[in-house]
Amino acid sequence: MYTRGSVVMVDEMMNSSPPNYRFPEAGLRVMITNHFGPKTRLRMASRLIINEQQRLMQASNGVDSTLVVDGKADTLENGNVPEDKLTEDEENELSSPFVIPGGAMNRLKFIISWPVLALLYFTIPNCGKPRWENFFMLSFFLSTLWIAVFSYFMVWMVTIIGYTLGIPDVIMGITFLAAGTSVPDCIASLIVARQGLGDMAVSNTIGSNVFDILVGLGIPWGIQTMAVNYGSVVKINSRGLLYSVVLLLGSVALTVLGIHVNRWKLDFKLGVYVLMLYGVFLCFSILIEYNVFTFVNLPMCQGGL
Repeated sequence: MYTRGSVVMVDEMMNSSPPNYRFPEAGLRVMITNHFGPKTRLRMASRLIINEQQRLMQASNGVDSTLVVDGKADTLENGNVPEDKLTEDEENELSSPFVIPGGAMNRLKFIISWPVLALLYFTIPNCGKPRWENFFMLSFFLSTLWIAVFSYFMVWMVTIIGYTLGIPDVIMGITFLAAGTSVPDCIASLIVARQGLGDMAVSNTIGSNVFDILVGLGIPWGIQTMAVNYGSVVKINSRGLLYSVVLLLGSVALTVLGIHVNRWKLDFKLGVYVLMLYGVFLCFSILIEYNVFTFVNLPMCQGGL
């Protein structure tokens, strides 16, 4: 028993009875040493405190901090939130086109998505099954190929709908097309945010837009001007694109400012704030494309002319 005035030699105690750390906990303890920056040490120390608090709470409830699920250790290291594990029957019900799910809404969604579900079921190997687990690269490339095919059809349908309704291409691009292509990014950010990785969620949203602008535009323009028609140029029909870019940069700056004012916390108030920013950006972009503030686009040709 140590008294209040006694000096505890921590290094000697650890050397006499070295603790058995798991790999995640050992990694956190390594990152609080002097070899890393102050911010990194502070964040890793906070994670260690959270993990220790969770371990003590579980120990007080008579639950071990390491749970074995399907032969693998399931821990709460690094702030991870335990996910609900789907059984094999539930997984097959969600991924198989031959199993009709229960519930009226689930059946309606199953009927609507059945053609796409059947197409992907027969063309992409399911790496979750043992016999296909070594074909993960093939699944990745086939998934990328189908995403490209679906994106082409989506752009084609959005263009036809916009022409039929008399809506400019730029407006269809910043509304329906942008929403359709941003659904995977939204889902990915939602998943990592629910796991406590808010910095990864914000980085994903900003990094995906940078990738879309630099790579998503650079590759097709490069192929067109260097391979398909060497020396040609790609003309942009919208004169209001400059105003849209200015609005985009302003919205990014206001988003970062809002996160800073909110003390770098993702909560309900910040969600309402960024939704309001998106609404303002959308309204101004539509008004600019419809020549409300200044003349940027010629009127669309009518079918009878």
